[in-house]
Amino acid sequence: MVARSASRSSDRHEARVADGSKVQTRDPQPYDRFELLPIAGSWRHGQADHRLVDTNPFTGDVLLEIKQADRRDLDAAFAAAAKAQVEWAVSAPGVRAQVFRRAAGVMEARRGEIVDWLIKESGSTRLKANLEWEVTHTVMLWASSVPHAVESRYIPSDIPGKENQVRRKPVGVVGAISPWNWPLHLSNRTIAPALAVGNAVVVKPSSDTPVTGGLLLAKILEEAGLPAGLLSVIVGAGSDIGDAFVSHPVPRVISFTGSTPVGRRIAELAAKAPIIKRIDLELGGNAPFVVLADADLDQAVEAATFGKFLHQGQICIAINRLIVEEPVYHSFVERFTERVARLKTGDPRDGDTMIGPIINNSQLQKLMARVHRARDDGCKQVLGAEPDGLVLPPHVFVNVTNQMELAAEEIFGPLAPILRVGSAEEALAVANETSFGLSGAVFTRDLHRGVHFAERMQVGMAHVNDQSVIDLPTCPFGGEKNSGIGRFNGSWAIEAFTTDQWLTAQHAPRGYPWSASAVQGPWS
Repeated sequence: MVARSASRSSDRHEARVADGSKVQTRDPQPYDRFELLPIAGSWRHGQADHRLVDTNPFTGDVLLEIKQADRRDLDAAFAAAAKAQVEWAVSAPGVRAQVFRRAAGVMEARRGEIVDWLIKESGSTRLKANLEWEVTHTVMLWASSVPHAVESRYIPSDIPGKENQVRRKPVGVVGAISPWNWPLHLSNRTIAPALAVGNAVVVKPSSDTPVTGGLLLAKILEEAGLPAGLLSVIVGAGSDIGDAFVSHPVPRVISFTGSTPVGRRIAELAAKAPIIKRIDLELGGNAPFVVLADADLDQAVEAATFGKFLHQGQICIAINRLIVEEPVYHSFVERFTERVARLKTGDPRDGDTMIGPIINNSQLQKLMARVHRARDDGCKQVLGAEPDGLVLPPHVFVNVTNQMELAAEEIFGPLAPILRVGSAEEALAVANETSFGLSGAVFTRDLHRGVHFAERMQVGMAHVNDQSVIDLPTCPFGGEKNSGIGRFNGSWAIEAFTTDQWLTAQHAPRGYPWSASAVQGPWS
């Protein structure tokens, strides 16, 4: 983070946090310019020879140009993080907690600016941008409780006079690599708890969302009083610094959210590093949304529409396959298609727009290729239209089987394949017939039956009578199989970014067993 100047009255302003109390924050200037990067305690240009052009995916307007970071910047950021972390780790929990209370207040004071950045940089609709602000703000508030939740403990000892302590300590420095789809939240869910327990963080946001994936959070936390050097944001091409970021000797934990192939590469690099690193990986998904014959179809259709098309379906936990039992299949298809056809597409700045732009042209072309292959595979398209710029209207397909690409792979776009099954047991088998296991959902009027079904789904997160796009700061977020390793949020985040040290203190002189006959116990 950038070093702060001496306090002046003109540099301070008030914001209210959720409990109504006021906090004093710094630097009330608008968040409108982000050409500089917060590296090793100061805002400066990166040292790479090339620039990143950050554009609005809906209008095509250039938002800013950033001189990117290179390996020298990476080394400086990690060195500063390691140095700053030492003092931060021994600071009082209340000191760290106050930073996050202030950060929540800053977010409230700057809600409009933050939402606008999410709309213009990540292509978020206004609905999605506000939802992302809310979940990020909630994590900031939750993080203010985290410093006091890091507990050590005592363990009884069979050795006379020996005291056993288990000290929970920060790991030191955490490296975070975040994606472009929910950039503010998916960066902050690592940054906030990692800092709160006493670590420093270096984050590499996606090149599509450098502001909302890192630079905004750096400004917010700086304004809230985070000490210099504890958070650096490295904006650079993955091909230039990606491997070096993971393999760097300083960070002890690498936190990554993104695709499964990249996650495999990170796991390989972390294992081969001179000191093996811990990793937290949240990877791809293929979320099943199961509609059983006794489901409330009105509720199921509303949930399916939201969970499939929020943020154009560009969410790892978005519904990927709609699996419908035979007796209600035709009725569901009809109602769902009619509901989806009424979704407004276009300008994400409009409050009632549900489908905004795809993040970039490369992603759009992948989706269009998938549409064409789905038709070639025999899928029947019952809804859809050609893209307008980067805005791809929602597509609905029937006659889909689980072996077709449209169902077998993560879509990450507004394409909805509907699969027909003959029974609940077949629905479960189809839901589990995938190498992914992130999130899933089932609809039924019988809650007991639904819970029994959900607990047999091979996913890290299963929801009964709701859709799959759910993320709460105190509940474990993560997947099974190829959907990742570890869990984010709550006590799982505290565990992810801390380590246990067994410490003993011998309070009385100890006798040692010098002969076999003297041994009364293995450690007496």
